[in-house]
Amino acid sequence: MQNLFCLRCNRELGSGSKSVAVYLFAQTVGVRPRQKSSAQRICFCPQCSVSLAMGPPPEGALNIAAWKMIRDMVSADPALNEAAWEDLRGVEGLLPEAEEQNLPRAAGFIEF
Repeated sequence: MQNLFCLRCNRELGSGSKSVAVYLFAQTVGVRPRQKSSAQRICFCPQCSVSLAMGPPPEGALNIAAWKMIRDMVSADPALNEAAWEDLRGVEGLLPEAEEQNLPRAAGFIEF
């Protein structure tokens, strides 16, 4: 199995790494014979997924559709946010543990 890279930051996503995959393919509708493109797998690391979901929508209809899907995934379950924080804590001294800060753990999203 080949290693993939995050589309946004180009971080290598090894086999079994936590990530968000967007599959993209095209298919004709109402046209015979039906044509299908091959599927492309586009991956985002947890940090970029959360960052994209929290930011403003990008320009372009296709980009907005993908952004909405990622946003829905990020807001549906705190697991992706936790994965992003785990990776950031792995960088020595970048983020302290939640227990060290005496702060409650995040519920999955931040509301402004």
